[in-house]
Amino acid sequence: MKKMFLSVVAVFFVSATAFAQNIPSDPSVRMGNLPNGMKYYIKKNGKPEKKVEMRLAIDAGSILEDEDQQGLAHFMEHMNFNGTKNFPGNKLVDALESIGIKFGQHLNAYTSFDETVYMLPVPLDKPGNLDTGLKVMEDWAFNALLTDVEINKERGVVLEELRLGLGPDKRMMDKWLPKMMHNSVYAKRLPIGKKEILENFTPDVLRRFHKDWYRPDLMALVIVGDINVDEIEQKIKANFGKYKNPSSPRKRNVFEIPNHNETLVSIENDPDATGSSVQFVMKDTENYTPDVTVKDFNKSILDNVVSTMINNRYNDMVESNNPPFTFGYVYHGGTWGRTKEGFQGYAMTKEGGQVEALKVLMEEVERANRFGFTASELERAKTELLSRYEESFNNRDKTESGRLIGEYVRNFLEKESIPGITWEYDQYKKELPNITLEQANNVLKNYVKEDSRVIVITGPKKETIKYPAEADVLKVFSDLKVAKIEPYQEKKAIKSLVQPFSSKGSIVKTDVDSKLGTTTLTLSNGAKVTYKKTDFKDDEIMFSARSLGGSSLISDDDILKTQHAFDALTEAGANGFTQNDVTRYLAGKQIYVSPFISTLFEGFSGKSTKKDFATMMELLYAYSTGLNNDPASFNAFRTKQSAYLDNMLSNPQFYFMNEHMKYMNQKNPRFSNIIPLKEDWDKTDYNKAYNIYKEKFSNAGNFHYYFVGNIDEASFKQLVTQYIASLPTKGTTSTFKDVGYRQLKGDIKRTYKKGKDPKSMVQITYSGEAPYNEKDDLALRALGGVVKIKLTEQLREEAGGVYTTNASGGMGRVPYSSYSFSMQFPCGPENADKLTKLAVDELDKIIKKGPEQKDLDKYKEGELNDYKTRLKENNYWLSQIAQPQIDGRDKYAFLNMESSFANLTTSDLQNAAKKYLTKDKVIATLMPEDGWENAPKKEESATVKASAAQ
Repeated sequence: MKKMFLSVVAVFFVSATAFAQNIPSDPSVRMGNLPNGMKYYIKKNGKPEKKVEMRLAIDAGSILEDEDQQGLAHFMEHMNFNGTKNFPGNKLVDALESIGIKFGQHLNAYTSFDETVYMLPVPLDKPGNLDTGLKVMEDWAFNALLTDVEINKERGVVLEELRLGLGPDKRMMDKWLPKMMHNSVYAKRLPIGKKEILENFTPDVLRRFHKDWYRPDLMALVIVGDINVDEIEQKIKANFGKYKNPSSPRKRNVFEIPNHNETLVSIENDPDATGSSVQFVMKDTENYTPDVTVKDFNKSILDNVVSTMINNRYNDMVESNNPPFTFGYVYHGGTWGRTKEGFQGYAMTKEGGQVEALKVLMEEVERANRFGFTASELERAKTELLSRYEESFNNRDKTESGRLIGEYVRNFLEKESIPGITWEYDQYKKELPNITLEQANNVLKNYVKEDSRVIVITGPKKETIKYPAEADVLKVFSDLKVAKIEPYQEKKAIKSLVQPFSSKGSIVKTDVDSKLGTTTLTLSNGAKVTYKKTDFKDDEIMFSARSLGGSSLISDDDILKTQHAFDALTEAGANGFTQNDVTRYLAGKQIYVSPFISTLFEGFSGKSTKKDFATMMELLYAYSTGLNNDPASFNAFRTKQSAYLDNMLSNPQFYFMNEHMKYMNQKNPRFSNIIPLKEDWDKTDYNKAYNIYKEKFSNAGNFHYYFVGNIDEASFKQLVTQYIASLPTKGTTSTFKDVGYRQLKGDIKRTYKKGKDPKSMVQITYSGEAPYNEKDDLALRALGGVVKIKLTEQLREEAGGVYTTNASGGMGRVPYSSYSFSMQFPCGPENADKLTKLAVDELDKIIKKGPEQKDLDKYKEGELNDYKTRLKENNYWLSQIAQPQIDGRDKYAFLNMESSFANLTTSDLQNAAKKYLTKDKVIATLMPEDGWENAPKKEESATVKASAAQ
């Protein structure tokens, strides 16, 4: 008896000890602390090859600003790009662009409430690049020059970023944020700051922020990539360990979000708002603590299971023929501050539907609280979660460094555990089977509460919309207590989407292209299948299918009746099963298949894991042969789309884009609003769209299917024979046609007025018809990159008039030979004409004198950097092997890009600019509505995360 008792005690002790174990840290990540308190993380990761990702994380953001510093944490981030000890002036961006790092696309940073993070991906194809990257990190951490001249120059750029954040969302947020962050410093420290401070602070105020908070004990250096860990560690110790903390450092306070007994309601609307939504937060009473033990991690697994189950119920509603909202979800997680989590929910709704959506969100939560979940729901959620982790686990050795590094940054800033995907996957496999219905049914009871609750309703201000009173919102919760609610009835999952059948098709011909590494199968029904087996990812297969014709073969009259219905067709489901049935059938499978009809071709795009490839092929077959006809599903789709799109033209940017395209296409009877309005929906003919789809997808002989990924060739060929060779065919082929309509030509200048905020947008375009020339195509694309560099230098750094710029160019082969080149930038309306002239002048300089060699070299390095990375990506290969079917290009040309770039000269760019960009210039400018000059000056704030580059 005594022996048995001791055994039971021992088992209990071992189990309890294991349960209390701390979550381990990934042993492949080397972590350390320098004597000055700076932390470092280093991990060797070979994907992508010859590249390293670097992050400098600083545990200081806008929450630490003094009253006279509001906006200066973010301003300090900008200044690190404008003069450091080893890279004075603008030399930093210049030096990094010269080794292939693009400003904005690669090189960037952000500032939020509690942190500032600098991001730098460095190509390692040349000696010295690694040391250059580390020197930049060192300068960002400790060696900002912060000269008066550079600080004052940067004011305009930061003010332009602030300007970009103006609008209805900002105006409404200014009203609801103080309630969401009730009695918290967070409500008063948005990262973009205050306009009057940004305009008027003295440089010493910024230097004070830098001195207080840019110090080793608040920093971490994170490096992940194709590196030698020992070498990196020694360099970090030698270069970063010599810096010291202040003798009397300021305390890095942690700021709480206080609890409150009452429910706070904020109902806001704005004439320019583009959408309607409702959100709620039920804040936890206790402050947040990160997961430390295995028990903590297992609790997070349980939370994920419960949120997955309830969100699956919401998804079923959204996919029904009477959706209560466009989309909706709940979860338990962090609020904007580090110290608080809560149970949260959100729904995007139709106009005036926020209270009803809130009722639906909370009613489902109440249903789960009263009656719990079903056994089948629980198993479905477990399967889904395990499948997601399984895909990540299977690709663990091919995960890109950029996807890994964020986890280590969060470990430093938020103390998030970093056990690694192997441990996490094993823990999910171990813990999921142990989760019971009883456990799941008790989770929400701990989260749903009446105190520290906030509800926010936002939407457009219209006479036709009646907004609820606060009492109406609160009544939703009081009514729930006595509401008659029935238990949830889950529909049984279908066992097969396609009934078993024997294929009569076969593979009749096989061609191998050793240069591309592809194999092309010709099938008995005329369809072609090209595949490339790769090891870029261990568990990824991507596909695309194309049949030439597209909407170009639809008549002018019919295209206006059908174009907005094509995206709705799969909402009807397939083979007599509803879309809900299909979704449940696919639960736990990592696949998607999306049919489409574009201008020049119809087809499919899709993706799957190896395990789920057969199901993806089954879904492809179902969408090809058995799409349901269900007008009610189209009406539901229209309802959801209208909730999202109906007010989009209130947004000045969308209005500008729509009106300008309408003007330029005024001679094209096929053109309609880029955002469907009521009149577009009213003329849409669902049945006609359905019949066109059926006709286009009934001729497999006109299709070419492309697959790229880790393909098992034997099973692949079997599934191709089963599901593609068996598709119906007509024995005919078709191709697209040029419908003959063109945009307006000539030198055109148009101004469009929309919006009350002092925000403008300028778009300068050159386009027209010209015989396709491969060399000119490459030159125009390079010219876009070079001009973007010059616009950034002149409009942003010199004039301080913009936050971001863009320029792009190229030539097209189909449906007719053409060229295009464009420059775009947002700015203040008072500067639009001046900056437009500066932009055109920069292009004219290139036309007259040619570009500078250093700028062309920067473009080449950046493109080659990206090109070498893309050559190891499945989606890049998929697009390259499929494109020749559309435009007839040389299928091997993309393999020779390095030599093509090497042979590109400044004269090539100048000649292309002279040839194409001296006529047919269209300048379109968005200006605010009349009276903006006299609008009252308001204190301005913007987004939760502000970034230095874009």
